Amino acid sequence: MLDTLRSRGDDADTTRARLATLTGRTGLDARRMPVADDEPSRGPDPPATTAPTEPPRVRRDRVGRWIEHWIPVGLRTARWAPGRRSALVLCAALGVVAIVVGVALWTRRPVVEAAPALPSAASTPPRSSSPPPSTSDQSIVVSVVGEVNHPGLLTLREGARVADAVAAAGGVLPETDVSGLNLARRLADGEQVHVGVPPPPVPMADGGVIGPGTGASGGLGGGGKVNLNTAGAQQLDALPGVGLVTAQRIVDWRAKHGPFRTVEQLRQVEGIGETRFTRLRELVTL
Repeated sequence: MLDTLRSRGDDADTTRARLATLTGRTGLDARRMPVADDEPSRGPDPPATTAPTEPPRVRRDRVGRWIEHWIPVGLRTARWAPGRRSALVLCAALGVVAIVVGVALWTRRPVVEAAPALPSAASTPPRSSSPPPSTSDQSIVVSVVGEVNHPGLLTLREGARVADAVAAAGGVLPETDVSGLNLARRLADGEQVHVGVPPPPVPMADGGVIGPGTGASGGLGGGGKVNLNTAGAQQLDALPGVGLVTAQRIVDWRAKHGPFRTVEQLRQVEGIGETRFTRLRELVTL
């Protein structure tokens, strides 16, 4: 019987010691804690109260065990103790990072640009939109008449020659005599070039007209027209579009076939086509 009581007492002491370890109580406080045993309770149960909160130490122990569960064993006892060299390397790395960040922030800052100064109206004279024309860009206008393919007004560069005007007019007609034309002469603005035809006759004081190469007025008809049946080669040469060669052919045709009966017979003369006849029709008579 005594042995049984002692055994129960030892179990109670062991239980109190374990509780004291978990709750942090020692000595008399642990002895005062109730211990479950086989003895019936000696008094009524204490009134029901709220469940006691878990002691902070117990919570810390649980957190510690949870951390130890996930941290490898080799790192649980590791301690970071950098030496002097490691500290210098760390400081240098931090310095480089700080410099890079500073440069990045400096380059991204907004740059204020000053507005350009407006030119003063008094200091800058107005400029012309177009440069003054040079001598090479100036042009002249001449009139080309006579035995050319495209007679009329032509615009040529300044300093052009008679040959340039004839070429711009499409060239001379076939069988046109240009021996009396100075093709190398420099042209002037407003000039008229006669190709294969003499200049227009100059009015005379008595009302008649005279052209270059004309003699007496016996070959002239009424109104200053040339008579095809009485005019000589020199008088016929004065007609526009008729050179010395064509004038001689008119005289030869008249000697072979007799006097002209109509002006239209002038087409039968060699070298007088439709274009040339149209020009001569109003200048000749019978």
